[in-house]
Amino acid sequence: MLLIIMAASLNVLAQGGATSVNPSGNGDSQFEVDTVFSAHPIREDDKMYQIGVWRRIDLREKYNHPLYGSGDVKEDGIVNHIYKAVVEENAIEVFADEEFTEPLSIADFQNNFWIAANGDSIFKKNLYYIDFREDFIFDKHHSQVKFDIKYLELVMPSETNSNAGQKSIAFIRYKDFYEYFKDHPEAKWLNYKNTSKHLTYSQAFDLRLFKSVVRKYSNANDALIADMVDLDHPNPELQAFLDGLEFEYELLEWENGLWEW
Repeated sequence: MLLIIMAASLNVLAQGGATSVNPSGNGDSQFEVDTVFSAHPIREDDKMYQIGVWRRIDLREKYNHPLYGSGDVKEDGIVNHIYKAVVEENAIEVFADEEFTEPLSIADFQNNFWIAANGDSIFKKNLYYIDFREDFIFDKHHSQVKFDIKYLELVMPSETNSNAGQKSIAFIRYKDFYEYFKDHPEAKWLNYKNTSKHLTYSQAFDLRLFKSVVRKYSNANDALIADMVDLDHPNPELQAFLDGLEFEYELLEWENGLWEW
């Protein structure tokens, strides 16, 4: 069903013509672009297809260890570098909501970062979830599928949060994250197999050197994939994972099908 909807959307939009290829005399300034959240803005008129995707990076997974950091305390990991950028340098603004209407003070951020539901202090290595929202886009001007990340969310896992449910620590505009870390090479995606080839976080995200799980995609009920699983399912967590994986395969199949027309 998802592939049918995608194909229909492309067919309808394609009939409208590529306005970005043949713009009017007003020039590029007439085209709306996201200059607030996107590190690589795409003109709205160039988007032939778009769907929102919410993903989770679990830093404990082997593929994500270059982001998690080394040693037991993970001082050189992405979570600690984000913390230092916010608290020590006041270089990245943080928010309490994904609409970015509620700015967080540094004190509130620190409290969210360090304190579990029962009041206990926690360790950075126990903050191993990074969620993010992106748009899966087909750019008709460049004939490319692109991933336009909008924001990152630091999440305290339920196990770390005294098993009281996961807690949102803060939301960060992806553009702010990207611009800051491209100029801070000391914060590195660590290449353990070739230490001469460490990368900045901006480079690592551009190359998508992470493994993530789809938790949600644009849908009428604005529901997580886990919420769509039948309540009487014997293993709802596994089924949610499999449903997310199926969605990813459908995106790949849709992309491959583009060049068969």
